[in-house]
Amino acid sequence: MSNERTPLINSGVCCLAGTAVACGGESDATPESGQGSPSKDPRKLNTFFGVMVPTILSMFSIILFLRTGFVVGHAGLLQGLLMLIVAYTIIALTILSICAISTNGAIQGGGAYYMISRSLGPEFGGSIGLMFFLAKVCACGEYVLGLVEAILDVFGSDPESPVSGGIRALPQGYWYTVLYSSVVLLLCLLVCLVGAHIYSRTAFVILLVVTVSLLSIFISSVAVKPRDFVITHKGAGNQTVHYNASYTGYNATTLRHNLGSGYSLDYSTNSVMSFATVFAVMFTSCTGIMAGANMSGELRTPSVSIPKGTIVAVFYTFTVYVLLFILVSATCDRTLLIQDYGFLQKISIWSPFITIGIYCASLSAAMCAMIGASRILHALALDDLFGLPLAPAAVTSSSGNPWVAVLYTWGLAQCVVFAGQLNSIASLVTVFYLLAYAAVDLACLALEWASAPNFRPTFQLFSWHTCLLGIVSCLVMMFVINPVYSSGSIVLLLLLLLFLHFRSPTSSWGYISQALIFHQVRKYLLMLDVRKDHVKFWRPQVLLMVANPRSSCQLILFVNQLKKGGLFVLGHVQLGDLDSLPADPVQQQYNFWLSLVDKLGVKAFVDLTLSPSVRQGTQHLLRITGLGGMKPNTLVLGFYDSCTPEDFFLQDTAFCDSSLGRTNEGEYNFGVDLPSLQAHFPPVRHVESPRWLSPEEYVGIISDALKMSKNVCLARYFFQLEGEGKDSKVDGSERTLDVWPLNLLQPGSRDYEDVCSLFLLQMACVLNMSSKWRNARMRIFLNVETESSDQGWVVNEETFRELLKKLRIRASIKIVPWDSVVQHHSQEDVEPTRALSEDFLSAVNCMLMEHSSQAAVRFLYLPRPPAHHSQAQQYLAQMEAVTNNLGPTLLIHGVTPVTYTDL
Repeated sequence: MSNERTPLINSGVCCLAGTAVACGGESDATPESGQGSPSKDPRKLNTFFGVMVPTILSMFSIILFLRTGFVVGHAGLLQGLLMLIVAYTIIALTILSICAISTNGAIQGGGAYYMISRSLGPEFGGSIGLMFFLAKVCACGEYVLGLVEAILDVFGSDPESPVSGGIRALPQGYWYTVLYSSVVLLLCLLVCLVGAHIYSRTAFVILLVVTVSLLSIFISSVAVKPRDFVITHKGAGNQTVHYNASYTGYNATTLRHNLGSGYSLDYSTNSVMSFATVFAVMFTSCTGIMAGANMSGELRTPSVSIPKGTIVAVFYTFTVYVLLFILVSATCDRTLLIQDYGFLQKISIWSPFITIGIYCASLSAAMCAMIGASRILHALALDDLFGLPLAPAAVTSSSGNPWVAVLYTWGLAQCVVFAGQLNSIASLVTVFYLLAYAAVDLACLALEWASAPNFRPTFQLFSWHTCLLGIVSCLVMMFVINPVYSSGSIVLLLLLLLFLHFRSPTSSWGYISQALIFHQVRKYLLMLDVRKDHVKFWRPQVLLMVANPRSSCQLILFVNQLKKGGLFVLGHVQLGDLDSLPADPVQQQYNFWLSLVDKLGVKAFVDLTLSPSVRQGTQHLLRITGLGGMKPNTLVLGFYDSCTPEDFFLQDTAFCDSSLGRTNEGEYNFGVDLPSLQAHFPPVRHVESPRWLSPEEYVGIISDALKMSKNVCLARYFFQLEGEGKDSKVDGSERTLDVWPLNLLQPGSRDYEDVCSLFLLQMACVLNMSSKWRNARMRIFLNVETESSDQGWVVNEETFRELLKKLRIRASIKIVPWDSVVQHHSQEDVEPTRALSEDFLSAVNCMLMEHSSQAAVRFLYLPRPPAHHSQAQQYLAQMEAVTNNLGPTLLIHGVTPVTYTDL
């Protein structure tokens, strides 16, 4: 065997689930670039500027100034606070999951996408990542539409605008709204093209402005005296409708009237509001919790900054919203809240404070959404999950800014603004965000349930209960908000999952599914008690010993059909002594064997061992292969002869060089490509007899297996078997399975119901039940001596037919008189130490050739091997003579009772 080392797979990658962090520290990690590594380290932001500021601004956005009255007016204070508590409970549960994942290893660029993909694998991570990107894009468009709405309230030419005064210079209408939104988006694009560090500096200034605007609201509630307003809107039939509204200052009556709900018509969309629609708009304020996480590629220490900054930002915004809800409920009547979303400007001590706050908050939220979306898209492009369409998004500037991803985001956000109204897309944005939050909770839940030793986050305030509650609450609220959008988003998620699954993207991140499967398999293996085994549930569990797969592939494929859902293990013995070797050579070979299993498409495990002899190695494998109740009960060996089998690698297109161009580029080969797989297994050569395995040792292996209560099958001529390949078009109905249940080398034995004969029948029946052999015809041959004085064979035939009926085995019975064969067998030959005559062996072979020459596979009774090793060659010679030129033949000796006639 080759001693070349298998290439290590991405040994320096910092993974989140199940693998140790192998890098030096977060501050040294830099995101990759599509055009080489950036010349400057993009990780410059601390907790305050990188997480707290963008998260606070994203959570305030347009909702704080333009939709607070909308929520309280329609839902009332009590339901408004309930919505706020529900929304913040959902995001609090998600934040716990974010904090747990982000403190479990080094975080690269991509934020939430990076967390999900490195935890749940490329399929789930890629699909959720793309949907989270779309959510960010829609949110960006939503914030821009809100900003344009605020601008037109002050500067729009419509004289019936709810905001009085201002310079009425901007024409209004659907296309004008789209035009103004495009200009605002272009401004956001220019800022984002410069880089995230410019945005973070701008964002701090914006936060100061928003804070001043907030303070002015609270001061105005005390300083401004009560006043009345007349608000006009266009009603049905283009008629002008007037509403009398009042600002009462702090008033107990106003507060009492605003406690309950009062859902009515929304003047911006002309549709009646409900709890779900109002909650959808209000929840948009909570969708900014990952604004800091999405900046992970620019943070100095993301695992410290993300949890600390996000938690502080959420507490701050929750406090502000609660105070603001109470303030407007106690000072403004319901008409003012419902009919004028920009009422805060009217009741402000100086309205420009609010106007500037609205513009700054909306513009900042739009830029934050654009930057966050571009970082997610850039991470998706770097991972090459969606191939060519996203490949350009991997390109970065010299400072590490993914400017192409920013252009992608800008282009899609431009499409979103064609919606024309903020409330129109609020439900879609909220549903997408909730699905992304559910995915983060799912990632954390999977890591917790997998119980991987390397999942030990420094943030400990979470459990699987919080993760599960977060998932359920997100999914429930999705369908409460909009069942149609929720169903559509889940369908889209499933389609993306299927696309990525069939594309088989390259990944060396570690799969959480493997950890979960291990956890469950271990639990069920402990429940699989061998003491509770019963014969009616018996199935073959096969250990197939393979010397060289090039000559054994047809046999491997055949045994894969024979296993009937049982254990199938490919065993191989490497000759050698570990004491004389610097390292174990077997460990380096597993990848090649597992790649072979993948190529052949068989459901098999691989077990390799190092031993001074093949016999000792086979003993080791028979004893230690498997676990608990899943251990081999049947040993399959290739036949010991000197014939030269064909090289399967030269016949099958999957192993030919010409097929290289047709392989899937996204398929991950775990460091073993086709040329290295071919080179690892040496070509088949003609060898008179295997030097590494003597006849005595081969027969000793059979004896060892029988002593260990293992059934034994010897397979001969299976390289001639057709129709076992994955693309085979051989019709199963054209094939026959021939079973000879009698020990043909002992004519005196007429027992068709001994353990070995019944095992023979069971194995043939099992093969006949497999998918490729289901339509094959099964024939059972009964050898009878018609010239004997007694006619006991007639009774035996009837008894055998009755047995087949009880065993539910459908097969045709063929009576084969073999008097001419038996006459060559002397009574002395009955003794096992006596050599059978060549005439008798030749006569048996001729009989088999006459009746079974056209069979696809023959099942023959394998006599028990001789006790003394000196008779090993004689034993093998007899088996070789009987099966000479027969074609695919399985010689079977069973020691396990496997049939059951009761229910």
